[in-house]
Amino acid sequence: MESTNKPLEKLNILSFKGIQMRTFHLTWMAFFLCFFGWFGLAPLMSVIKTDLGLTKSQIGNIIIASVAATVVARIAIGKLCDTWGPRKTYSALMGICAFPVMMVGLVHSYEGFLLFRLAIGVIGASFVVTQYHTSVMFDKKIVGTANAVAGGWGNLGGGVTNMVMPLIFAGFVGAGYLPESAWRMAMVIPGAVLLVFAFVYYFFTKDTPQGNFEELQIANPKSVKTKGTLAAAMKDKRTWALFLAYGACFGIEITFDNVAALYFFDNFQTSLATAGILAGTFGFMNIFARAVGGIVADKVGKTFGLAGKGRLLAGLLAMEGIGIALFAQSGSITIAVLTMLGFAMFLKMANGATYAIVPFINPKALGSVSGIVGAGGNVGAVLAGFLFKSENITYSQAFMYIGVAIACVAAVVALIDFDKSARVVTGAEKLEVAEA
Repeated sequence: MESTNKPLEKLNILSFKGIQMRTFHLTWMAFFLCFFGWFGLAPLMSVIKTDLGLTKSQIGNIIIASVAATVVARIAIGKLCDTWGPRKTYSALMGICAFPVMMVGLVHSYEGFLLFRLAIGVIGASFVVTQYHTSVMFDKKIVGTANAVAGGWGNLGGGVTNMVMPLIFAGFVGAGYLPESAWRMAMVIPGAVLLVFAFVYYFFTKDTPQGNFEELQIANPKSVKTKGTLAAAMKDKRTWALFLAYGACFGIEITFDNVAALYFFDNFQTSLATAGILAGTFGFMNIFARAVGGIVADKVGKTFGLAGKGRLLAGLLAMEGIGIALFAQSGSITIAVLTMLGFAMFLKMANGATYAIVPFINPKALGSVSGIVGAGGNVGAVLAGFLFKSENITYSQAFMYIGVAIACVAAVVALIDFDKSARVVTGAEKLEVAEA
């Protein structure tokens, strides 16, 4: 019988038994809810645009702001996971970020909205804790699959948000609120839920299968020292290859979450609800697509090692780039939806494959590696955001440029030998060797 305080070797998604599976489910649920706070405004932007009198350039700045703060936040949160522990880190992140989510409705100017969008973007660092916490709960044989399922089901929040927030908005309109008030009231809902879930996460999870960091510190003062983890992660070229890869997949995913509803609304003259549903189908594929990427990566890894996982990732990125280029040239809504579903499959599989590699780069610097790679996703989103901000580039042209850029990243990833790259040893690992 498997020890209850060891990482699990099997992922039974129907089980809530044990701290590992309870943490797994609460982690993806937390990430799912974070998406409502992070992207709850995206499907309402056509209303907000009219209410605040926003220009295309200003909307571009808002898109950039929504992901820019996450770059720094993910690196910081990754380091906190290594030192403070994922339980307290996640709880604090949700609790603090719940307030700008609830209060964004107080603004009545572009500048105020931009600042709140920047503050709300910090909650995007929730992904790093999700991947870290899942990684420490599962054995290396299954960690890629576990990470992909947790990340995918959490990312599903991006799709569900596009579908649900217009309904919440409509509910407030039906209750008698004007549209310019209804979008503000709608954002109180995800903020309040995040605040409640922060307490749930704190009281019902643990940092590791063996217990919380502070408990392990008391039992063995040297057991959780992680000095030098960020420096070690930054000195490994594989970390930066994955940084680029994640920018090319997840970075484009959150960019698409931001612009999809507006793109369908403007380009194909759909209703707000229809645009939200179409955009939502993109995110909804996370219920299985990211998990498929993790499962395939784990199977490839058993036969071909990390080098095989790297080649798989490069191939998925190449197919994603081709799919986005085809989407950019779609002349009808039918072709646009079909090509969107095609590139979405490869994009989300690439997400899963990336974090099937991350836990093996440097296990003692897992939080820092996860943070840097996760930040890469947001750097990709920021760069893509500048394309959508430009007054001289149409959204279709922006998607074409993105497709070409992803193909270039795929070529870089294909050149990296993930098996043989030297890994820098952290202070904690030197200590363990000395003690042995």
